Formats: sequence, structure tokens, C-alpha cells
Amino acid sequence: MRTLIGKIHRSQSNKAVFLRFACVSATISIIDIGGLYLGLALGLSPYIGRIFSYIAAMSAGYLLNRYFTFHHLESGRALWHSLLRHFSVFAVGGLINYSVFSAILITGHQMGHSISHSPFLPMFAVWIGGLFGMCFNFFFSKKLVFDH
Repeated sequence: MRTLIGKIHRSQSNKAVFLRFACVSATISIIDIGGLYLGLALGLSPYIGRIFSYIAAMSAGYLLNRYFTFHHLESGRALWHSLLRHFSVFAVGGLINYSVFSAILITGHQMGHSISHSPFLPMFAVWIGGLFGMCFNFFFSKKLVFDH
């Protein structure tokens, strides 16, 4: 197993890079969901709580993608320049993600599933929104953030 993980980590193939990106996405979704539920516990609305949780997840995602996913593409660009590109790409991906998240919460509410009655609705909305955002973020991170 350790050998397989080492091969995936060193590989520059598109499949291996996407697999690493998906692993990072799964990790940051846990941060995102944890932050959202912390915000809900503190009395924030799910929409406001999600903004804070996404910013925390996006920050962790930068570090994980820089040193794990795209380590072979990093060209030595200044950290601030790379961060600016990352936050720009992930802001657009975040708008896609947040739009899907909001649509799911609104649809759930219209179907009679309030957050107090369906505590897993926000988590489901984060995951589905995250899938849409992940596809966008992968393509543009590779091309604009961690390019040669």
C-alpha cells in the first residue's frame, strides 16, 4: 500500500494528479463541513456559516494542493503570487459551489426539510456543491495556479 501511495504521489500523469486533487478535495470538504456545523452551533445561518467554512477550507486546500497535488508543476513563483492566483480561481469555483449549495438548501426547505429537521441537509449540500466546484477548480488550478 505504501508503495502504491508513493507511486501516485510521484506520478505526473493526469489520472494521478486528479486522484491527488480529489483526495485533497475530500479532506477540505471535511474542514468545510466542520466549519459550517461549528457556525451553525454558534447560531450563524447556514449561508453565513458556509462563507467562513469555505474560506478556511480554501486556505487549507491551497497548502495541500501546492505541496501534495501539484508539487511537480510549481515553478518557484513567489508565494503571494501563487496565493493570489489560487484565491482567484477558488473564488469563482466557490461561487459555483455556493450556488449549488444554496439551491439544494432552498429546494430542501421548499420540500419541507428545515435544517432543524434534516441535520444532514447542509452536509449533503456541501458535498454536491463541492463536486461542481472541484471540477472547475481542478482544471483552472492546473492551468492558472500551479502551471509551469
